[in-house]
Amino acid sequence: MYPFSEGLLICNFTSSITTKTNQKLNTMKTFAVPTRENVTEANQAIFDTLKKQLGKVPNLYATIAYSKNALGTYLALQGAPSSLSSKEKEIVNLVTSQVNDCAYCLAAHTFIGKMNGFTDEQVLEIRSGAVSFNAKYNALAALVKSMVENFGKASEEAVNNFFEAGYTNENLVDTIVLIGDKTITNYLHAVTKVPVDFPAAPALPVSVA
Repeated sequence: MYPFSEGLLICNFTSSITTKTNQKLNTMKTFAVPTRENVTEANQAIFDTLKKQLGKVPNLYATIAYSKNALGTYLALQGAPSSLSSKEKEIVNLVTSQVNDCAYCLAAHTFIGKMNGFTDEQVLEIRSGAVSFNAKYNALAALVKSMVENFGKASEEAVNNFFEAGYTNENLVDTIVLIGDKTITNYLHAVTKVPVDFPAAPALPVSVA
């Protein structure tokens, strides 16, 4: 009486399974930000120090504390001496985070960049990788952008311009180390998507994107 009912039933059943499977595939694990009570004693001590220094434990630092060793290791890397100035370090941080599209690190380093003396307009220029207000900073930003966009294979022009601007072999090594530092947090936030607890960074205007 209903010659196609069995086929329709199978089709609907298969469609239902496919939909549920796709829903599972599209549901990514969520990550809570660890609190002081959730981490090891060593990390608790780091949390206490961060809170004294910064007034809070930034969410991304807290997330690194899922590992009993990584937070201390990362902060040692971040705080290590460098041949780059504070402003130059922020140029590397901002350009790397822009290329990697990290909302958290862009927010944090827009805040820190302004603390180091950059204006809002200068921060936007830096993020674009083209700096009009300082030729040396422009060479640094262009090298970082070329390197991150090309997975380490910076263009010959960007490398040559970097050295012609007055940077040294030591500066090159320290720039690459800092790119690695910032890539760690860019990637961690890309996966965990923990809440951004700094003022949001504005989108790049079309004129400088």
